[in-house]
Amino acid sequence: MNSVSQPRYRPALVARADQPEDEEAVPHDATDPAPPAPTAYGADRTGAPAAVGGTPLVELTRLLPGARFRVWAKLESVSPGGSIKDRSAYTMLSHAVATGAVVPGSGTVVESSSGNLGVGMAQACRAMDLRFVCVVDPRTNPQNIAIMRALGAEVHTVTERDPVTGEFQPVRIARVRELVAALPGAYWPNQYANPRNAWAHRITMKEIVEDLGRAPDYLFCTISSSGTLRGCADLIRARRLPTRVVTVDAEGSAIFRPPTGRRLIPGHGAAVRPPLYRGGLADEVLHVSDLDSLVGCRRLALREGLLLGGSSGAVATALEQLSGRIPDGATCVLMMPDRGERYLNTIYDDAWVKAQFGEVTHLWKDDGADVAENGETTGVTPC
Repeated sequence: MNSVSQPRYRPALVARADQPEDEEAVPHDATDPAPPAPTAYGADRTGAPAAVGGTPLVELTRLLPGARFRVWAKLESVSPGGSIKDRSAYTMLSHAVATGAVVPGSGTVVESSSGNLGVGMAQACRAMDLRFVCVVDPRTNPQNIAIMRALGAEVHTVTERDPVTGEFQPVRIARVRELVAALPGAYWPNQYANPRNAWAHRITMKEIVEDLGRAPDYLFCTISSSGTLRGCADLIRARRLPTRVVTVDAEGSAIFRPPTGRRLIPGHGAAVRPPLYRGGLADEVLHVSDLDSLVGCRRLALREGLLLGGSSGAVATALEQLSGRIPDGATCVLMMPDRGERYLNTIYDDAWVKAQFGEVTHLWKDDGADVAENGETTGVTPC
């Protein structure tokens, strides 16, 4: 791996109540298709939020042996909370505090999360003196729940599935609404509809362009709340960058097509299309199965020495699926959302993998193995 950047602790923007509502200070509404690009998060962070952003971009030279294009990874795993969701959590909460939507010292933040955003929220709430209540479900990694609790969060777990979708997410959101109605001074950031979730990732894309020295030819990123995809795509469109956006969704997700089954690995995909999403954000959509995600993770670990989470594995597999159509000499950037230590008992545990998928270790232990031979790879869905 060759690094072109080191973590840079960029200051974060806080839209204060007394600050003029200029284009750089306050994110535009989600309906604005091409607002001006932000410059950075701002200059007044302290504590853990000061380390949010500025993640490194490193070249991957062994992930796809023989590739005639270059591959770079944006390592969000080095963020203080361990994932790309730190950016969204800080941006949404700093704006809420600045506008008085929630009051430090007495306010309560309530949010639904499959794990990573909950950790980012717990971290930001500690820094902002806010109580945090996170609603999770049985698919949430126990490690993420333990981290949230260690940071002072209260965790509520819903155990029933939505009767219509068969998913937990609608039940989590319903529980959030109940808690917000019952708790004095409660505030729901609502990652699925909050435009500041997306706005945070215009800066993520800006960092990629700056560190690479040019716009990449391809950007690969997973989708859940649509924040990362929306923010990166908005900046690409606003600056007319020649970057082709490939979004990676989970098999079983309902964002782009009717769901085909339940999802096992959390982090990407959704039970319903989030309000932040809009058509035309991605140039292509790839659907990746749980097994494909797992195999991508194991290959990243063994070939590149990167222990990353399930969404990163999905992106790595998506790159392989599309590799035959990527032109020689092209530059690809993979958005790697989180770290892998929280998956040691699942994705990186051979016994767990065998119980879920059978004997499949040959898919990553043999460098010549082709995931497609297992019959689990999936195709490309047009936008």
